[in-house]
Amino acid sequence: MKKLLLSLLALLLFFSLNAQVKTPAPSPFAKLEQKVGLTDVTIEYSRPGVKGRSVFGNLVPYGKIWRTGANARTKITFSTDATIDGQTLKAGSYSIFTIPNAESWDVVFYNDGKEFGTPKELDDAHVAAKTTAKSYPIPFNVETFAMDINNITNSGGRLEFIWEKTYVAVPFTVPTDDAVLASINNVMSGPGVNDYFSSAVYYLQEGKDIDKAKEWIDKAVEMTKDKPRFWVLRQQSVIHAKAGSKDTAIAAAKASLMHAEKAGNDDYVKMNKDSLKEWGAM
Repeated sequence: MKKLLLSLLALLLFFSLNAQVKTPAPSPFAKLEQKVGLTDVTIEYSRPGVKGRSVFGNLVPYGKIWRTGANARTKITFSTDATIDGQTLKAGSYSIFTIPNAESWDVVFYNDGKEFGTPKELDDAHVAAKTTAKSYPIPFNVETFAMDINNITNSGGRLEFIWEKTYVAVPFTVPTDDAVLASINNVMSGPGVNDYFSSAVYYLQEGKDIDKAKEWIDKAVEMTKDKPRFWVLRQQSVIHAKAGSKDTAIAAAKASLMHAEKAGNDDYVKMNKDSLKEWGAM
């Protein structure tokens, strides 16, 4: 028994000595995943805090390379090619280095394959893209460094940096239109309802050939005439209105309204009623 107790005490002492205390990270890790058009954009970075310090021009000196965060290098990943200030970034992952200044920042997308450390000097051979973005003062204090993607459209967005009282944004584009058009052209050899519907809606949203959108949405409606779909009829009404065919737009909206009421979809009921009022049909 004595030997057993000694063994248990030894085990307890071993685990006590090897236990690790867990505390919050001073600059917590963050991961942002955003779909832009058909492109997946992922940002991985650590978020330092102001903590009563003066940041830009002091903690982060002007004119020197900054890892754009804390701890490991800040990393951005594009699932497709992207364009920054006319420069093509091939699909893949890049470190983001910045050189803050009072009026503007240099923003560099770097591809030397390393995950840690800030180079003393940037090697042009590893600079995949570089741009200069204006630095804007903001009228309130942002305690924790943040990155985000905003102003999202089908074809691009804006990579944003915000900390302390400073805001910087870098626009980028992605080749959504090329991919969608290629998909449309490929599928149209034998399209189904969803293909006609999606293609028509895309043409409407992107301001392309409205007559072609009208042709496709009419085919989608024709293919579903035995089981009408209120959301397809809704888009038919909007596309016909955009094409200047007011009478057929009203007819489609009334049909969509009827089927939406049967389905109990209040959102589509309201949208159709609003359109019918706008077109003088209610």
